[in-house]
Amino acid sequence: MLSNSQIPEASRRQVLRAAGLIGLAVPGAGLLAGCATTSGAASPAETWAASAGNPLGVDATAPLDVVIFDGGYGDTFCKYDVSLYAKQFPKAKTALNGIQDIESQMQPLFVADTPPDVLDNSGASAIPLATLVADGQLADLAPLLAAPSLDDQSTTVADTLLPGALTAVQFSGKTMALPYVYTAYGFWYSASLFRQNGWTWPTEWSALVALAAEIKAKGLAPFSYGGTTAPDYWLRPLFSLAVKQGGDQAIIDIDNLKSGAWLSEPMVNAAKAVAALASNGSFLAGSSGLSHTQAQTAWVKGQAGIYASGSWIENEMKGITPAGFDMTFGAVPLLDGTNQLPVTALSAAASETYLVPAQAKNLRGGLEYLRTMLSKDAATEFTSLTHAPTIVKGAAAGQSFGSTALASTNAAITAAGANTFTYLYTGWYPTLAKTGKTQIANLLAGRSSAETFLNAMQSAADSVAADSSVAKHHR
Repeated sequence: MLSNSQIPEASRRQVLRAAGLIGLAVPGAGLLAGCATTSGAASPAETWAASAGNPLGVDATAPLDVVIFDGGYGDTFCKYDVSLYAKQFPKAKTALNGIQDIESQMQPLFVADTPPDVLDNSGASAIPLATLVADGQLADLAPLLAAPSLDDQSTTVADTLLPGALTAVQFSGKTMALPYVYTAYGFWYSASLFRQNGWTWPTEWSALVALAAEIKAKGLAPFSYGGTTAPDYWLRPLFSLAVKQGGDQAIIDIDNLKSGAWLSEPMVNAAKAVAALASNGSFLAGSSGLSHTQAQTAWVKGQAGIYASGSWIENEMKGITPAGFDMTFGAVPLLDGTNQLPVTALSAAASETYLVPAQAKNLRGGLEYLRTMLSKDAATEFTSLTHAPTIVKGAAAGQSFGSTALASTNAAITAAGANTFTYLYTGWYPTLAKTGKTQIANLLAGRSSAETFLNAMQSAADSVAADSSVAKHHR
């Protein structure tokens, strides 16, 4: 897929025209068209001139409405971003609101055509991205990506981002959202607890099973998980096992709705490995009835030894994790000796997804706010506050800010190199994502076998593939 910097100029102008923003990313452009409507037509709004200092043609006096998911990363970093925006547009009033139940609070605003100008569509109750795209609710971010970065006028925003950072939010060649945080997924443990007991992080699954038995012998549950809100955190380890054994094709076939993809040998072996943890009592009793925050709290309070999550976990547990815990990332071990990828291969993807609604009152301001977030200043501040890396290349490179979690995450990303992978079907097909959440919960709770889990997922995937009303995507 072509990057925005590779899109021919004629095609780029077509994209901008369709978004109702022709001229936004063109240096030296004159007056700009009005904000886009859901249909793509321009409204009879007032126009503003683009300039070198204001390439997106933002109305310097227009108010900006920003809504973020107040979850794992809090809202302190957003206040910094707002301050940077205010320096550039001091006459513009900015409203910043943090909420947690995104779908129930924001969906009615999209329906009423009164959404905020920027939305951090994240958390367990995020609105399915594919649904918003299919309904024409989102602005194409091509103007933002083609605009010069705040750090270097000769470099486009697109060229400042890590490779593959936007893959999961591209639909039919258009980038419809901005996932800001570069997230590594795997297991987490207390390095101090491991040192006290002489444990080391294993590289093979059989060794992890043996370690789980040792943890259990110490009176701890080997693992905890949030069965009511985030059982699908465990899809990452499951897919990691399968991809490391069978290669990227194992997950690519699932994304592409290939017949039998869920029943491939690597997937069968991975599901059996996870199911065995449930059958041998490796999960904290009652995990099926816990939220992810309750399960995480049990883990940092010493009731469980290991937790599966993304690298947002440290910041999400800030203030609860005891001093000296030394939270540390552990790569998912290899299933056996027949693996296609090394143990350092990493499930990683950009997350914490920001949107600019097509019906935003200050659409240009929304795009500019995202451009501000993608400056090295803002990205470094985010990492210093949250101990999580962003998609901005080189921002906070080599800095751990005293965090064992960030240091181990950076080490894992470096060790993985080009051996990173992710899955996209959950963003493409919301019904399949919902089924996956239900079915992995059943597997972890011991309510279903590996065979039942895989057959249920394959049946659901086949139904989506056969449904002509569902737009299909391919990688």
